[in-house]
This record gives sequence, structure tokens and C-alpha cells, in this order.
Amino acid sequence: MRELLQVFERSARREVQRPGDRDPSRCHDGRAGPGLAFAHRAAVRHRGRVRDRDPGRACALQHARGGRRAGGRAGPRQDGLTAPSVSRRRVFITGIGFATPHGSDPEAAFDRMYRGESAIRMVRSGTEDFGADLPLARVDLEAGDIIPKLQSLFMARATQLAMVAAHGALTRSRLLADDRGPAEAGLYLGCGLGGSEALEDAYQIYWGKRSRRLKPSTVALIMANGPASHVSMRFGLQGPSNTYSVACASSTVSIGEAFRAIRDGYLDVALAGGSEAMLNDGTVAAWTRLGVVAKEHPEGAHASSRPFDKERSGFVLAEGAVVLVLESEERAAARGARPIAELIGYGSASDAHHLTEPFVEGQERAMRLALADARVTPDQIGYLNAHATGTPTGDPVELTAIERVFGKGAPGLAISSTKSMHGHLVGAAGALECAITALALQQQRIPPTAFLTHPDPASDLDLVPGVGRPAPGLELALTNSFAFGGSNAVLVLRRVQP
Repeated sequence: MRELLQVFERSARREVQRPGDRDPSRCHDGRAGPGLAFAHRAAVRHRGRVRDRDPGRACALQHARGGRRAGGRAGPRQDGLTAPSVSRRRVFITGIGFATPHGSDPEAAFDRMYRGESAIRMVRSGTEDFGADLPLARVDLEAGDIIPKLQSLFMARATQLAMVAAHGALTRSRLLADDRGPAEAGLYLGCGLGGSEALEDAYQIYWGKRSRRLKPSTVALIMANGPASHVSMRFGLQGPSNTYSVACASSTVSIGEAFRAIRDGYLDVALAGGSEAMLNDGTVAAWTRLGVVAKEHPEGAHASSRPFDKERSGFVLAEGAVVLVLESEERAAARGARPIAELIGYGSASDAHHLTEPFVEGQERAMRLALADARVTPDQIGYLNAHATGTPTGDPVELTAIERVFGKGAPGLAISSTKSMHGHLVGAAGALECAITALALQQQRIPPTAFLTHPDPASDLDLVPGVGRPAPGLELALTNSFAFGGSNAVLVLRRVQP
């Protein structure tokens, strides 16, 4: 068999490669490419027309979209960055589901945040004699009949939160029929740690009790793809089920990849978002030891998350899940759906710099890639939901990156960090902030950076301090997610005219 494959490879190379041509197993720019199989499909099946093909277009498309089909035109350049030439269908958000510290009703939660209300409270982490009181943002989980009792035995808390959010998204999008979702739907969820509390329980049994009698469900509870798997089974979703673990950018990446799959014609509908529940004692202690968790502010626990403020001391850990329903324009129109907002661009970039230290160049590049993908210019963006977590080093880096992209002072751009009210949901943070951005466009209201009383660093940027403000005419918005590990992801959204 090996000899037969070698003969085929030599034969295909002769058919594809003319004198002076590059190795067809490599891309036009010299990078290792998708290999001979792609070159063989592109050339051997269309023998005689190879000379007419753009030698760089196929490999560029492969690197940009992993082999997806071409069509359309490239977008405007942003400092040398150009949107890939791929088929482009419009993609709409037609449903939002919440299981968040501000509740499970997206509109009510947005109203509370618009008023600057915090969901952060003091919580005891650990035991009475061993632990600490910390400002955290928990979810008051009410699953009702959404989660079957038997199935719940195999569900970590992150999975239960995802189930509630997915049910809410399907219900609000009017896609839930006979308690089932659309079978053809894809599922793209972000999750940072999976069932971390189950892993902690297992260690306590093994090391604390010196017992090997762990729960048989331990592995199933720990899996990071547990939320996606259970949502798929519960609602009968038979499309691709993908989980992304990209730290704080997990759910932004999941939404971006679902957006691409629909835009490029691989799916018509998908559920996308994220879920995270890491407020178990051991995980909270690990975050605290890293030195990035906020202390209680003198004003009270509710005011402890203070992005951009001189008195910030770190981020407030939170839990929750948010799921969006994404649909192609054709599918949404065919069933008379009422879109909340339109997704129009996605960019991701790696810092390649440091495991935990933020990096201006990577953040800037992700924003420019998203704008190029959306085919809009920086001056068209009216609102930016910042990643800003409230750490002393992270917030200034993001402000610098924003000014590099939008200009000194970013005239006409309102910027806010809603983490000041809901805390940092880590793997679900991007999904929550994307949903907030979509609602801001729909309602023409910009949420604030709460508790911003002493801006630091001094900046000319409009950081929307205190409470929200009306924003008539707001058409385009952008949301940032920048993760440990140097992973950066950005989404661009557009208002849907009522």
C-alpha cells in the first residue's frame, strides 16, 4: 500500500507541477500548506485550466478558512490586512439565553446594568477556619424542568448553567418545538475549566480520605465538552458540536467560529456561547494566589470590580452561561424571525509573547482583523465593549491598543467595561459581553463602566462612567476578549433596523 501511495504522489506531482512551479504540497507563499490532496483536487480534476488559476488565491483561502469555498470580494485594507475572499452570507442573532449573576432574563439584566447595578456580593470561599471572604458574582440557578433529574447526576455546574442558557435562547428565538431544537443546528460553546468542582471533589476523596472510591461519573463531570454534549443531547442538535477552551476568549472564539460556519455556507443555524463555573474553593484559591483577584472595596463588595479606575485591585471572579442563536439571513427570513443584531466581523490573533502578560500588538491586530473582516473602518464604530477586567496592568494595555486602532482620544467612540457589574465570567465572558453589545445596538443604549470615579490612566477616551446613556443612531459596535496565553478575539456587530 505504501508503494502504491508513493506512485500516486509522484504521478500527481507530474500532473500538477510544470517546470518552474513550486512544490504543490506547499503554499504559494512557501508555507506548509494543505498538501498534495488539495493541489490534486484543484488541478488534476480541472486539467488544462491550471494556468488560469491565481497561484496565491487557493493557498490564501486554505490558510484563512481551512479549505472553504471562494467567492465575493476582499474587504477594505486596515494597515495591510484584508478580509479573505470567501462567500459571505449575512448572519443574525435571533435569540439570547442567560444564566448570569444578573438573572436569566436578558432584557431585565441589561436594564439593571444600564442603571449601573452590580451583581457582586461577598462570598465565603473555603471553610470557617480555612478560607477567605471574597467579592464574587454567583448565579441563582433555577433549572426547573429544563434538566431531567437523572441526567443532572452527570452534569457539572457549568453544564447546568449552559442548559438553562440554551433553553432560554431556543425559547426566545421561537426555535423550541416539542421541547426540541432544530436537528440540523450546530453547537459552538466555550468553556475554560469544565467541571472543576468535580475534579476538586475527586482529589478530596483520593487524598483526603485516602480512598480510590471516586464517583463513577467523575470523568464525565470534568470534561470541558460536557456542556456542549449535554445541550446537544437534551435538545436534539445533530450538527457539529465543538468546544473551545481559550481561557477568557473561549466564548468569543466559539461565536466567531459559528459565525464563519454560517457565513461561509456550512450551516444555516447554530447555538454559540459559553459556560463557566469555577467558584469552587480550590479554583478560587488558585486565582487568588496568582495575584489578580480583586479585594473588597471600602465602598462595599458591590463596588470591587473597577475597570479603568485608579482604585482597581484586580478582577472579580464570576460564573454563568450565555447562549446565542445565530441564523443565516435566508433561514431567519423564511421563518419570520426578528433579529436582535447582525454579526458582521470576527478577528483573532495570538500575542506569541507571554503566558499572562497582555501585549498591545496582539490586541491591536485582533481588532484590525475584525474590522477588516467586517469591511468597516474604525471611525464607523460607535461603541466598544472592552475586555478590561480591572487589573492594574491589563487595562492600560487595552486602552493603548484601542488608541492605536481608533486614534488618539478615539473621537466619537464610547467605551465601557460591563465587568464592573457582572464580574469576569472567564470562558463565558465574551458571550455575555457580545449579548450586551447586541442589546445595546437594539435598544440604542450604551451600558456604563460602573464605579469609575478616578480614571487611570489619564485618558481622553470616553469610558461612560457611572450609568448608561442613550445612543440614538448607534449602528456599529465592537467587543474585545483578550485571554491568558495571548489569545485575542474580537467581534463586530451591526444594528438591525426595526
